[in-house]
Amino acid sequence: MKDPLAAIAELPGVPQAVQEAREAVDRLYGHRLLRRRSPEVSAESALRGARASAALEGVEAELEPLRRGEVADPVVQGALRASAELGRLGKTWRSAPPQVLARLHTLAATGLTENPGRPRTAPTSADPLGLGAAPGPEETAARMSALADLVTAAPQAPALVLSAIVHAELAVLRPFGVVDGVVARAAARLTLVEHGLDPKSLVAVEVGHADLEDAYGESLRAYLTGTADGVGTWVRHCAAATVLGARETTAVCEALSR
Repeated sequence: MKDPLAAIAELPGVPQAVQEAREAVDRLYGHRLLRRRSPEVSAESALRGARASAALEGVEAELEPLRRGEVADPVVQGALRASAELGRLGKTWRSAPPQVLARLHTLAATGLTENPGRPRTAPTSADPLGLGAAPGPEETAARMSALADLVTAAPQAPALVLSAIVHAELAVLRPFGVVDGVVARAAARLTLVEHGLDPKSLVAVEVGHADLEDAYGESLRAYLTGTADGVGTWVRHCAAATVLGARETTAVCEALSR
């Protein structure tokens, strides 16, 4: 059966963007510091990624107070918990995506909703990115089921393409109704790890999305059109964010080297 993502991977500009992202990640992985301090770099990347993810959800936090454990905001704390859990969820993500998403939401939404981890059964007004109204519960459930099938089917398309679709579907569907963006970005990063682009979880791709600022929401709105051009715009955006995320982590490596 033809890979359902193959057509997306072949959209104009996508192969080149994916290749550029792969080359940026490969350059990062060649940094000499990673031979002995890879876990330390991964931990710093996770911290910076969680901070950026919270910022995209509308909550800013300074890096140094965050590193010292002085930031109590529940959105920031939830992003940190979700980020810290990714290393334990990889195998389950490949076999039971809904279970992983429920776990990520439980971690991200604790203190923000009475039922963290449970898909919504009513419309939601949550729209931190200005995407417009989310689909209703029935359409959302159907598309979430299709997304789970896509993840478990082990597509042959590049990991970045699969990650982009996972990210977009969760961001636009808002299946839980609270901090869905944090879950979307965590799941996207987990996909890059489990499907081989970033096996050590070094790339602070969330920082890349945050650095691109308005383009993040604009590209998701393009994805929502459902056109080839719109979907291609979103995947190319994700590739650009990955390049920036790799540069962020390279800067971390350089700082630690000094």
